[in-house]
Amino acid sequence: MKTTPLTTPPTTPLTAGGTPTTASPAARTALSGLVGNTPLLRVGEPFASGDRGFWAKLEGFNPGGIKDRPGLHMVERARARGDLRPGGRIIESTSGTLGLGLALAGMVHGHPVTLVTDPGLESSMTRLLTAYGARVNVVSEPHPSGGWQQARRDRVAQLMERHPGSWCPDQYNNPDNTTAYTPLALEIAAELGHVDVLVCSVGTGGHSAGVSRVLRQLYPQLRLVGVDTVGSTIFGQQAAPRLMRGLGSSIYPRNVAYDHFSEVHWVAPAEAVWTCRALASSHYASGGWSVGAVALVAGWLARTLPADTRIAAVFPDGPQRYLGTVYDDDYCAAHGLLEGPPAAEPEVVGRVDEKQVTRWTRCASVVDPLTLATEDAVDASGSAAS
Repeated sequence: MKTTPLTTPPTTPLTAGGTPTTASPAARTALSGLVGNTPLLRVGEPFASGDRGFWAKLEGFNPGGIKDRPGLHMVERARARGDLRPGGRIIESTSGTLGLGLALAGMVHGHPVTLVTDPGLESSMTRLLTAYGARVNVVSEPHPSGGWQQARRDRVAQLMERHPGSWCPDQYNNPDNTTAYTPLALEIAAELGHVDVLVCSVGTGGHSAGVSRVLRQLYPQLRLVGVDTVGSTIFGQQAAPRLMRGLGSSIYPRNVAYDHFSEVHWVAPAEAVWTCRALASSHYASGGWSVGAVALVAGWLARTLPADTRIAAVFPDGPQRYLGTVYDDDYCAAHGLLEGPPAAEPEVVGRVDEKQVTRWTRCASVVDPLTLATEDAVDASGSAAS
């Protein structure tokens, strides 16, 4: 793959909404000005040898991580449309990171924030969200079929009835969640000059859809590689208990742009832990579950694709939130996560629902699982009729 030379980073910064600004550096001391223009890091050994490697966009350098971008953008767009009135309460389901972005947006625009989460949220995150002024509401039981995510969404609906004039961003289905990442895509394009492959974790589907949409307009041959967790239903696997937070889902978010993906990889918790720790010891910059999963896949791509392939990987957050999990030996030992290095290659399946995957696995045929279920039903009815 022929690539153009690297360019220098843009000299004109972008605001959180994506518009250029010529303001002085002092202007970035405004809360919303702290979001965006995050660093880009070249990652090589031990993930790829020689001059091979990939470029990591370090979204953990935003105040709260990658979801500061949609947190601000969704609120700003809702205010502009009149969906969110001045002083109205923001109520949303979150596994943590979007909660930080909404707490920031609430502070910037003067809205109280209620965040619905579940017992899996780290106590440190609960304390941090509370310190930022958010009210944290914890559901106690998972939904029978939709798991913790559906239980949280049901609680959001109940709370909105109690708070007239409240607004829910609905991150799983809100198109503003995807357009929020236009600035991120433009930053990557300006910094790299060309991108052949984009590697993204997938949870709500927001940043993979938003970034790939813009980059594909610039580079029509772009390949998008999705990274999910074992036990997630997003790409057609059966739901199972999930230890990793920040990626994966037990529902089918409609922001996932299934037609954008060239392939999907599922990664297990122990594989993500090893990769996070290897990143920390070799590159200082690391992060949580999503970062480990993305780096594992991006490293394999860097080893196996032609040497001149330019690979960009989005690292959604930093390591601070995970000091009691990913980076805690006692926690990892108790959960069987200190198994040593992952396999050098992923397993391969020909169809996303071919079998229940339990380790790093790759599928090069991505479909919307709701479409897949419909096709299976039609096939079954046809067989029965014959």
